[in-house]
Amino acid sequence: MRVTAIERPPRKRRYDVRIDDERVVPLSREVLAAANLRVGQEVDDSRVAELETDEARHTALTSALRLLSYRPRSEREMRDALRSRHIPEAIAGETLDRLRELRLLDDQAFAEAWTESRQRNRPRGRRMLLAELAQKGIEREVAQASVAAIDEEAAALRAGRKRSQTLRDLEFRDFRRRLGDFLARRGFGYDVCEATIKQLWAEIATPTANSSSL
Repeated sequence: MRVTAIERPPRKRRYDVRIDDERVVPLSREVLAAANLRVGQEVDDSRVAELETDEARHTALTSALRLLSYRPRSEREMRDALRSRHIPEAIAGETLDRLRELRLLDDQAFAEAWTESRQRNRPRGRRMLLAELAQKGIEREVAQASVAAIDEEAAALRAGRKRSQTLRDLEFRDFRRRLGDFLARRGFGYDVCEATIKQLWAEIATPTANSSSL
């Protein structure tokens, strides 16, 4: 077999390497350059298979790095993303290994970053955080370690304070129900919810509010 043409179709990122004017092997610029192919060069099936494997590796790593440029990923998220791009399992595994070597894939660091981000932007209880991390494929021991230091009482106050302002004109019974439902959806337990409701009600209550409602 022989390379009969190397051309880049309009609006395409890859080059089409034509073999005997019949078979087309799409290659990125990087893989093409590393292969040092030229028109007229003889190739056999094993060489073509090697080129296709090199392209798959390049695609997998490029895709992974692009995903990581948006936000950190857990190993399961990355594996699922590569699978959705039809990357062969063996090459996906190689890519994950490479990302670990580069310290770009670390489930412990991911869990800590996820927990910190959630607590900073949308505070929630340990229960919900553990559920979220489980969905990301984080092992339970790793997830538990990442949420162990959370002060749930303080987190519930941060989560509920803004919400309580929108409920300030309600009677205590309705205030308690709606704020309690909100905090429960954030994963806070009953005792934390009750303590938070009482404190926030005290903060917004008027001087004439009936303290016995507490």
